[in-house]
Amino acid sequence: MIRLFIALPLNETSRLLISTLAPGIPGARAVNPEQIHLTIRFIGEVDGAMLHDIKDELAAIKAAPLHLDIAGVGYFPPRGQPRVLWVGVAPSDTLLRLRTKINRQLKRCGVAPEQRKFHPHITIARLNNSPTPRVMRFIGAHHDLRLPPMPVHHFILYSSTFTSKGAVHTAEAIYPLDVKDG
Repeated sequence: MIRLFIALPLNETSRLLISTLAPGIPGARAVNPEQIHLTIRFIGEVDGAMLHDIKDELAAIKAAPLHLDIAGVGYFPPRGQPRVLWVGVAPSDTLLRLRTKINRQLKRCGVAPEQRKFHPHITIARLNNSPTPRVMRFIGAHHDLRLPPMPVHHFILYSSTFTSKGAVHTAEAIYPLDVKDG
């Protein structure tokens, strides 16, 4: 079995800017700058035959390049003990159309629809019993974060393997975003 997700890569400049936000909060584990991305669809564990089907279905997607508007910070879950710190991404029409196309193609090969509402974000740290007041100070200090719009010209099907040092993501396939009107 292989664990899969689909994401938009960030350019090096955006990844480095985001990685400088390392929160310095007790219990926070920052995401490795090389692993920073925007997940647009978590798939979960599949077998090798399903991986092949998913690759084929995703290759049929025709979509336009897009720009990510990265702004603000927050945490999950919205109520209770914070577990994840994130940087926000504005949900543009182009991004939402791409996600819809991905979901449609995944459904064609038997991948169940995702139950959670899509909240575009870039995870920057995982929290383990981090003091809520420290998390709130971090949020307050970075609430007005804005990065220049970032162009995206492809999406990636990743596999994810858990290790003692965290998850390792491997690009299984790269799909261009190259049509004019999406």
